[in-house]
Amino acid sequence: MITAKGISRQAPLWRQALASAIRDPAELLRELNLDPKLLSAAQTAATSFPLRAPRGFVARMHSGDPNDPLLQQVLPLAAELEPALGFTVDPLDEQATQAAPGVLHKYPGRALLIVTGACAVHCRYCFRREFPYAENQASKNAWRPALTYLAGDSSLREVILSGGDPLALSDQRLSELLTALDRIPHLERVRIHSRMPVVLPERVDDGLLTTLARTRLQRVVVIHANHPHEIDETVGAALQQLSASGATLLNQTVLLRGINDDPETLTALSEILFTARVLPYYLHLLDPVRGAAHFAVKENAALAIMEGLRQRLPGYLVPRLVREQPGRLAKTPVESL
Repeated sequence: MITAKGISRQAPLWRQALASAIRDPAELLRELNLDPKLLSAAQTAATSFPLRAPRGFVARMHSGDPNDPLLQQVLPLAAELEPALGFTVDPLDEQATQAAPGVLHKYPGRALLIVTGACAVHCRYCFRREFPYAENQASKNAWRPALTYLAGDSSLREVILSGGDPLALSDQRLSELLTALDRIPHLERVRIHSRMPVVLPERVDDGLLTTLARTRLQRVVVIHANHPHEIDETVGAALQQLSASGATLLNQTVLLRGINDDPETLTALSEILFTARVLPYYLHLLDPVRGAAHFAVKENAALAIMEGLRQRLPGYLVPRLVREQPGRLAKTPVESL
């Protein structure tokens, strides 16, 4: 790319990888040697929620397997277009919790800042797949009202950076935001929720690590991995670098039918995460967002899976089974009846 002074400058590797992500269902099917009969439904479903899958993530999928657990998370399907009772556009009623532009304040002591609508991957079960980001994010030019709100509530100890994916911000923009948060004296922690270390591990580079190291705030990075096949050597190395930089790493998983709804898969996920210095945190029941009903796992099946995890894993590797409900002051644990 060319700078204002006409000097050629190479974009960071992660930017290049992000720009080259697969967006065309036909290309994804060709890349994985899948039946072209899948194309029509994929193209139709992608009109309402576009396909986006980084090539490195696609490379972890098994060629020729339409049931690959990574592929199922990103391939648009006809099932997304079928109406389902109770599945809505805003399943968590998030817009009712907006306290300032880009600020969602649902829980005591912490507030969530939506800093971008961009993601490296479009997960088909995403609870914000139809979220109106243009109206509800604190972009660079609109951070002042959000920061004023955070500074004005001394009960806040933690700010959660969300999106989209907050690590889709450039290092410069992320640094500017962290610097502004550093100036709010009652804030102690910054929590970053990101899928990028898993689907685009190139994002964990020297620039990001330096940016995170500069903040005075305690750093928590919550990644999102659903299946052990997502964690290859490159991802593992990226996660270990984040941990070595001083960040506490946690993982959130969504329980997805046909993808990870068995104790063997989730046991393997917990084990490989711990090898990469990540602790399992939450196992979420699916948020009932429109277009994702085919991923839902019944509560009694989820409880049976949790019992299987407790039999296989030490307690610190067993995630908490939870659901998120509008109006609650915390996530709701799902426990044995």
